[in-house]
Amino acid sequence: MKNLTQYIEKYPHRTQSIFGINFEQLNRLIEMLKQIEAERQAADKSSGINPKGAGRHPKLGIDEQIYLCLFYLRHHLTFAVLGLIFEVSESTAQSIFEFWVQQLRDSLPASLWEQYLDDEVGWEIVTEILEQQRLIVDSTEQRRERPQDDQAQQQHYSGKKKQHTLKSQVVATDDGDDIVDVIAGVPGPSADINLLRQQQTRLSAAQGFLGDKAYQGAARTKTPHKKPRGRELPCEKVAENRETSAQRIFVEHLIGKIKLFRVMQERFRLRPEKYETIFLTICGLVRLRLGRIDFELL
Repeated sequence: MKNLTQYIEKYPHRTQSIFGINFEQLNRLIEMLKQIEAERQAADKSSGINPKGAGRHPKLGIDEQIYLCLFYLRHHLTFAVLGLIFEVSESTAQSIFEFWVQQLRDSLPASLWEQYLDDEVGWEIVTEILEQQRLIVDSTEQRRERPQDDQAQQQHYSGKKKQHTLKSQVVATDDGDDIVDVIAGVPGPSADINLLRQQQTRLSAAQGFLGDKAYQGAARTKTPHKKPRGRELPCEKVAENRETSAQRIFVEHLIGKIKLFRVMQERFRLRPEKYETIFLTICGLVRLRLGRIDFELL
């Protein structure tokens, strides 16, 4: 394996294309995860769970283990290929990934709502700011492995996509520069409007939203005008639809950033129970990429 540490230090501008986040963000993320891991190991040793010198030392250092995890999320290779690249076995590659993806999930809040979940005063301030704009909402579906169970096949078969899918829905700020709330990993046929109604219960009762035609009928939600059967829309409504589309494009760009991590773009190969964790982890990485996570506050 090429020494990735030396490579990205020599070519820091290529870090984002390799891992999905830039060089500075990667270094700060590794520093934070190392500190968390050191505290965990110290706690284990003090309790006698992991005596000093016990067990075989890992072949990969912490930096390389984190690289492996991010590399999988960004490029969605099989664990066999990932093991070849990092010179470990397939099972070791999978074990390393599963450990560090959980650390990423626990360390990076996937949304503003999650970030301020335990900070009532901070959430009130954020809510006041959000109420001054219309939040944009959109959903995305991703193909999953075909379920073995007949009932699960029926639950996850999407007539729209003509395949078995998992759906996630993102609520974004009006400029698409942050993720306000996320629902991840529900069956593909789930109605978008029902997911929005669920998310509305988490946000202010005065909060306005902007969505596509799938959200028509949702409270406090602006949607495009539907074309009447057998007639054309008036010019002013066509103009309004264009304006709405121009505003909605920001959430589509945000979802595009999530899909830059190919694990969220291609057929999901891991167990479906892991989908929510992986999707929310990617949302955390996207927020880090957008500069919306302050390490000093974590």
